[in-house]
Amino acid sequence: MTETIAAVATGAAPGGIGIVRISGPRSLAIARTLCAREPRPRTAHLCSFLDPEGAALDQGLLLYFPGPGSYTGEDVVELQGHGGSMAPQRVLRRVLELGARLAHPGEFTERAFLNGKLDLAQAEAVADLIASSSEASARAAMNSLQGRFSEIAGQLAAEILSVRMHCEAHIDFPEEELEAGWTDQLDQQMQALARRIREVSRQAAQGRNLVEGVTVLLAGPPNAGKSSLLNALSGMDSAIVTSTPGTTRDVLRESVLLGGVPITLLDTAGLRQTNDPIEQEGVRRSEALLARADHVLLVLDASRAAEDLGILATFPAGVTGRTTLVWNKLDLCPAPPAPAPGLPFLCVSALDGTGLDALRSHLQSVIADTTPADTTFSARARHVEVAFRTGPATFLSVHTTIDEQIDWLGRIDPDYLVTYPSNLKALCRAWPDSGARLTRLRHVRSIGEFVDAECRPLTQAAFGVPLVDMYTTQEAGYLAIQCPDAAE
Repeated sequence: MTETIAAVATGAAPGGIGIVRISGPRSLAIARTLCAREPRPRTAHLCSFLDPEGAALDQGLLLYFPGPGSYTGEDVVELQGHGGSMAPQRVLRRVLELGARLAHPGEFTERAFLNGKLDLAQAEAVADLIASSSEASARAAMNSLQGRFSEIAGQLAAEILSVRMHCEAHIDFPEEELEAGWTDQLDQQMQALARRIREVSRQAAQGRNLVEGVTVLLAGPPNAGKSSLLNALSGMDSAIVTSTPGTTRDVLRESVLLGGVPITLLDTAGLRQTNDPIEQEGVRRSEALLARADHVLLVLDASRAAEDLGILATFPAGVTGRTTLVWNKLDLCPAPPAPAPGLPFLCVSALDGTGLDALRSHLQSVIADTTPADTTFSARARHVEVAFRTGPATFLSVHTTIDEQIDWLGRIDPDYLVTYPSNLKALCRAWPDSGARLTRLRHVRSIGEFVDAECRPLTQAAFGVPLVDMYTTQEAGYLAIQCPDAAE
């Protein structure tokens, strides 16, 4: 990077101090001209910042950090003058005249990443720390900035590599004598690794909630008062409220802050059968969001409790564990409705505000469960996705019996199964009669031998999952497996 960049590093709001930061090969030369002196590394110099005629633009501290021992890894100069909207801009204009260009947003941290001063997780943590809105989110972002997330990921990668080395050694040198009980050791190591991956997945999900916020979906039948509740909780008149069912067609979003954690409230189309194609699309989007929301408020009309409760018969079973039943329109109901089995519930009136404080407190307790104060690190949605896509796998050795393999599979319940084609065929034939069940298996991989046409249908029939697509590498004489993501 041959360009020298500069920008005002402090916020736009009025303040006592304004900092102009310069990074790049011309930083030191610009500082010499601007301040008419030779700065010593890591020493604060009180001086004037001069215009071309030698008049003072501002007065403050000059600091010089030679690379690579600086934030960006390049020569860095900081000019710490007076704050406000004008003084830092005057100094910045002079710096640009002397050969720097205006930095793009985030470019200082980008250069730190490109120069190896930060990894990607640490670079993102800088933005997370700046945007943090609570003590917990700031602490988690600081942990990531100091490398905690990267350290955990590195430890997992090293353990996975160790497991892979043992498996590949057994595949490449099957005739060699391996230590007794190596399969049991591998079993224990993989189970421990699976537990750690699940724990990191949980922590990553909590860190993501601190950074990106929690999504709360308002779902329910038409005219239950979801839009009125959105307006009441957000304090904004965002959603159109009428007595006509099906008013909301698209997804409406409003952001609120509870317990220092940002929450996105989603108001969706009422769940019902309809012949209106536009409303059908709204219902489809509502149903899709049910699977992705962090928490669901199932809003029902308390004045027609018996009728609205029927929606529970079609409500997705996998969603009820993160659902709260909200009886709305309590102002129209002389007595609160009976609770629904298995669901926490509250009674509110979006019209007169009854029960809204209790609902906010309930949401805050839900948030506390998903973003505890001891969250280890901040994370992004893609970190969570990768963590959850990483699951335990098991390699089945031909030196164990089919019965032993079936027992092992039942105990491990892996996401992936790796074995030789000949062993796989024998396992597939024995599996249906074993009575064993796998709940997480996503696909099977075959290694070490050429696969005949019988393997694929046998695998599908026995396990209900596919063999991943494979191709033959003639040089090595064995099958190379495509990435699991490509197969899915």
